[in-house]
Amino acid sequence: MSSRILVLGAGRVGRVIARDLHDDPALDVTVADVRSGTLAELAGRHGFKTQVADLSDPAEVYAAVRGYDLAVGALPGDMGLRSMEAVIDAGTRYVDISFMAEDPRHLADRARDRGVPVVYDIGLAPGTSNVLLAQAVRRLAPARFARYIVGGLPFERRLPWEYEAPFSPIDVVEEYTRPARFVSGGEQRVRPALSDLEHFEFEQVGTLEGFLTDGLRSMLDTIDCPHIEEKTLRYPGHADRVRVLRDSGLFDDREVTVDGKAVNVRKATFAVLDKAWSQPASPHEFTVMRIEVEGGTEGTQRIVWDLFDRTDPRRGETSMARTTGFPAAICARAMLDGSLPVGPGVHPPEALSGDDAFVQRLLDELETRGVTYRERTETAAQR
Repeated sequence: MSSRILVLGAGRVGRVIARDLHDDPALDVTVADVRSGTLAELAGRHGFKTQVADLSDPAEVYAAVRGYDLAVGALPGDMGLRSMEAVIDAGTRYVDISFMAEDPRHLADRARDRGVPVVYDIGLAPGTSNVLLAQAVRRLAPARFARYIVGGLPFERRLPWEYEAPFSPIDVVEEYTRPARFVSGGEQRVRPALSDLEHFEFEQVGTLEGFLTDGLRSMLDTIDCPHIEEKTLRYPGHADRVRVLRDSGLFDDREVTVDGKAVNVRKATFAVLDKAWSQPASPHEFTVMRIEVEGGTEGTQRIVWDLFDRTDPRRGETSMARTTGFPAAICARAMLDGSLPVGPGVHPPEALSGDDAFVQRLLDELETRGVTYRERTETAAQR
């Protein structure tokens, strides 16, 4: 009998997850979304089963997932926690990529009481980044420095933004406004997002700028390393432009009066940026990530993982959707076949890193899909 899976959300990433799972004849996949037109288009193109549901309503999420063997969440971050609560209460196993502001680990007891395993943040970054960074920290114990830098960008640089959002613009703006937490000197610290800007060189695309964002999340307290940081990559100059909008109050959740009508500033900015950052129908974009961990008994070893991925022109799937969606799909299969190294509860991606067989499976299955992480070990200079 086929395992029944419900994918919550038919956006760019959700449809990649659904397509990847649907390619497995042992899986019976349904996609749920409030947009009936989008679902009809997907059903016509891929043959998915579909279900119209308002996933912003936890009651509809609860009703939708009951009876399924597993659900996969591919929703905007502001819907993530409420959806997770509903899925747990329904007693359905859950794999989630929602970049929610909240830490969902407080739901662990609730999930254990219902016998439900949940793995969250299992996309690209957070996601595969956590798994590989945590494994490298363990291999180089004691580790002294760990970070990852990551970004998704168009090859074509068009002013003023030189950027196109590969997922919800709301979640992108969250990266630019949420205070960035990192670890330095063994203590958790906080800086404004977009801080500590530096430049990095990549063979494929040249110079990119990186700045602090709040991407470490659970790794702030699960990784044993005195310095841990995460930086987002953009073309040089992007951070300055975003900083002008942020510091001018255009991301503030407040109302102003325009021609006698109340207008929410944040929503108005999102509406403008949604158009400005929208990707064309067949974008040519790339995703780049580098994970670096230094340590060892002499403190001079470094493990580096590099990823460079492009749009899949044959399927029309963006690299960010692929590199984010595939880890969730692989994790869902492992949860179904019992090989995922966690039980009931709520688990971040790094909880999977201690099982070397699973980590290798993740890397191998990503490579079969054309997403290749290249590892190298080298001597690290003293910092």
